[in-house]
Amino acid sequence: MARIAGRRGRIYMGIASDTAAAEPLPFFASWSINFETEKIDVTAMGDPNKTYLAGLPDASGEFSGFYDDATNQTYTAAVDGLPRKFYLYPNTTNAGQYWFGTILPDFQVNAEVSGAVEVSASWAANSTIAKVG
Repeated sequence: MARIAGRRGRIYMGIASDTAAAEPLPFFASWSINFETEKIDVTAMGDPNKTYLAGLPDASGEFSGFYDDATNQTYTAAVDGLPRKFYLYPNTTNAGQYWFGTILPDFQVNAEVSGAVEVSASWAANSTIAKVG
């Protein structure tokens, strides 16, 4: 395995509606994806330390970049509350490796007088987020 630069990453999402085909999210510059498993505390009296069982896995993440006044980016999905098709490519030159599923994204816009208008979205899984490749 080789190390890769983030500059070839790409986020695809169904921007227009919950039935829309996933398309590249415009002007996003960073992303993160988190996989965590719920830990259920089953520690009993007399145990030498805390003891846990694995519960349900979870997936979530964030995107951020620059506001685009020509598209809705993740705004429509945030306000209609419907899940969106989602694909995350760490490197578009390796199209055989990506994560996919459906997500529920949020939408946030920030601006400063001395900077670009920025947009960000946190998201939570609406279905299994599976890794391909």
